[in-house]
Amino acid sequence: MPIKILADKLNVLMCTISCDGYFNYLNPYWSNVLGWSTQEIMAIPFIEYVHHEDRKLTIKAYRQLVNGEEVSDFRNRFRTRVGEYVWFQWYAAPLPENGVVAIVHEINDLVLLENDLKQHSVLFEQVSTLSSIGHWSVNFATKSVFWSKETYLIHGVSPRDFSPDLESAIDFYHPEDAPRVKEYVNNALAKANNWNVTLRIMRPDCTIRTVRITADIIRDSAGLPVSMFGVFQDVTDYEALNQQVHLLSHVANASNAGVVICDKEHRVIWINAAFTSLTGYVLDEVKGRSLGTLLQGPNTDQDTLVQIKNDFQKGKNISVEILNYHKSGHEFWNRLLISPVKDSDGNITHFTSIQNDVTDKKQAEKKLTHIAHYDVLTNLPNRVLLADRINYAMVQCKRRQTSIAVAFLDLDGFKSVNDMHGHNVGDELLVALSKPMRKALREGDTLARIGGDEFIAVIVDLPKIQDVEPLLRRLLNAAAKPVMVGDTLMQVSVSIGVTFYPQDNVDAAQLMRHADQAMYLAKQAGKNRYQLFDIALDNAVKNHQESMVDIRTALDRHEFVLHYQPKVNMRTGEVIGVEALIRWQHPDRGLLPPIKFLSAIDGHAISVELGEWVIDSALSQISQWQHINVNLPISINISGYQLQQRNFAERLAVLLAARSDVNPHYLELEILESSALSDINQVSTTMAACNELGVHFALDDFGTGYSSLTHLRRLPAHLIKIDQSFVRDMLEDEDDLAIIQGILGLAKAFQRQVIAEGVETATHGIALLKLGCELAQGYGIARPMPADYIPEWISRWEADNSWIESSLNQATKPNLT
Repeated sequence: MPIKILADKLNVLMCTISCDGYFNYLNPYWSNVLGWSTQEIMAIPFIEYVHHEDRKLTIKAYRQLVNGEEVSDFRNRFRTRVGEYVWFQWYAAPLPENGVVAIVHEINDLVLLENDLKQHSVLFEQVSTLSSIGHWSVNFATKSVFWSKETYLIHGVSPRDFSPDLESAIDFYHPEDAPRVKEYVNNALAKANNWNVTLRIMRPDCTIRTVRITADIIRDSAGLPVSMFGVFQDVTDYEALNQQVHLLSHVANASNAGVVICDKEHRVIWINAAFTSLTGYVLDEVKGRSLGTLLQGPNTDQDTLVQIKNDFQKGKNISVEILNYHKSGHEFWNRLLISPVKDSDGNITHFTSIQNDVTDKKQAEKKLTHIAHYDVLTNLPNRVLLADRINYAMVQCKRRQTSIAVAFLDLDGFKSVNDMHGHNVGDELLVALSKPMRKALREGDTLARIGGDEFIAVIVDLPKIQDVEPLLRRLLNAAAKPVMVGDTLMQVSVSIGVTFYPQDNVDAAQLMRHADQAMYLAKQAGKNRYQLFDIALDNAVKNHQESMVDIRTALDRHEFVLHYQPKVNMRTGEVIGVEALIRWQHPDRGLLPPIKFLSAIDGHAISVELGEWVIDSALSQISQWQHINVNLPISINISGYQLQQRNFAERLAVLLAARSDVNPHYLELEILESSALSDINQVSTTMAACNELGVHFALDDFGTGYSSLTHLRRLPAHLIKIDQSFVRDMLEDEDDLAIIQGILGLAKAFQRQVIAEGVETATHGIALLKLGCELAQGYGIARPMPADYIPEWISRWEADNSWIESSLNQATKPNLT
């Protein structure tokens, strides 16, 4: 596995995440950071580890990745085994086979340092005036003492209320410092001519101030002291400031991140030890130099430097990764975080910069990007990069009024090579053939490997579609040319299907599917040839038949599984049941949602067989949970086609009898409100028969069909499920809110229970509770999960505090009627 090989060589966290939100690979370093084993971490959805304040942005980033976008420099906090949180910084990319691959850095020290610098930024302001300075003098002949106005202010007394002398002045000093003052005075009288000390005084209001005192002695010709005078300065704020500066300096020097402080002209005035380790420069070499140009080199991005300069001048925060140069000349990638420091008036006085060597991260990102976009075996573009190339070519051909050809290539006879010589020889053959096939195309064209012995060529800038034919013949010749693999001369051929854009005016994915269909016809016509896609030709039946065969095979191989999404009472916090949702654990394509396969069997007998499997599996799961004291009703979706089978109630009775330990009340059947029910009388009779068996019904996606009132009036369903499309937008769309209010009114009128789907946030829950809807399910409560995870989820589930408060407020609200 290429990801694992890379992870073993890098001193960083690496992982892959599946489309359903679970880790499916973690390198061992995760256990060191989080404290759990990799198996424990992979057992629950990754979002469960994320700090609740970071979950919304994390889900947004994950959706970007699933939609094919890369995410870099994303930060969030992960919970450790001991309950603490660790800051992570992510670089992630979508995987070609679906899912996400990521490099993750633990950045706790960096975040702590950033916070300290923000908190103590005032320490780097220029202190224009620390405090007032007073004067004093003593006449030894008259024993008189003089204090200036400022000295009185420092002592906290008024000249009207206090006249100092030597004894009373000493009384102001802190009890621990007063003996030192007497010693200084005695020494001055005896021998010293001046002194400079820092002491503490106590004001009449009991506040303590730190003061600096200087004294000079004037003596007569005989050396006897005549007078003493000096300066009295309050340095309390200065000392506190000095201590904070010392503390911050200690924090900065202890950090692994390089820290630089500049004046408002961007000139360096201070660096920490880590900056020296990072760049090789000591303070004397960089002091006074401009930070913006300090580490420039021949390959430094000049556009980024211009942007930094512009942001400097505008006083903006700067966050950038840029190629810089060490004193020795070698390159390194530098992660710069630069912030302006402002005084109380909002004027910039300094800039602080935190710098980190992220060379390993950038190299890992480069390798990761290559892995994410190129086939490991042939080094050709993979599906992800191919999709980008096709989309770009589609835009360009419209501008240039040209056409592009999308050609699907499948080797003829390659399976025999694998069967006879083994997969290693087959891989060598693929590598050997990919080179001449790539050379058969032009410089601007693309050849991608999408899996196995399948390739796709994107041929661009065709003035006429006929211009593609010479290139297709060159591809046929290149693939059919004998090649040496080890000591064996091997020869295969290729079948090619081709479609053209914009003549075939569909999206990139559909272009590839049409080319694939044309390739299938080339195979049927005898192989080693190309076939152009006929847009008028209806291949839908063939595709449909293939899907039916695949689903039949999947059912026989037990590839279908059920995931369960909890349903709760938001007011009481009770878990009232779960909805069973079918998934296809496809051996090649991974875990597929129902939208990917159910439509192919709609209205066919196999859909009934699959529906009965779902019912039997749900009943079996109820039984298994009951053995561990988890008593949960399960609701399942049934199609209108299955429900309209004449023997539906009889078949349900057989399935219930096979699970005699399960109370039928624990099974609920959901039918789509928009289902095409041709004989509503027969359906109503069938549902009534099922009700007699103890099985209840719910109308799913209520409000999206055209027969809401008819179904509500004539079908014996005890529960209405408000469609998630209305709930999702109810906070912004007044029409959706009105529809929900209308559904609730209908439910009340027809005495039906109501549950809302699509509750994604706590705010949705509050709004529904205010409308009188207490039952809900949705991603804001829990995503669908395997059965084994349900008991643990229930043990940890707690209703949102805002829902409880909302319920209490409603309960205590006075009845004004």
